[in-house]
Amino acid sequence: QVELVESGGGLVQAGGSLRLACAASRRALNRYLMGWFRQAPGKEREFVAAITNSGSNVYYTDSVKGRFTISRDNAKNTVALQMNSLKPEDTAVYYCASGSQPLVRASTSYDIWGQGTQVTVSS
Repeated sequence: QVELVESGGGLVQAGGSLRLACAASRRALNRYLMGWFRQAPGKEREFVAAITNSGSNVYYTDSVKGRFTISRDNAKNTVALQMNSLKPEDTAVYYCASGSQPLVRASTSYDIWGQGTQVTVSS
């Protein structure tokens, strides 16, 4: 059974940084599109960032551009999300996802999801 496991969440003050990591078992991530989504309390899950299987193309939602960076290490079968200049509105559960469909911002393009990691940004 394919599994994605996120780590690196936590509590941080506004302006601080966190680095999320996503590790996979039983799936070679270098064949797949990888994405990060988040869900805040009372809100729907939203797209945050994605990276193509080769790493040559990256995508971000407007609210995180210039602050977040998605990267992948295919040799280690991991994907990371570096989050800088965090804001209280970034508070959410962050999910790593793996997929193969072309619409990188659509959750339906991803077939495997992690369990999520909580990120809380205090003001």
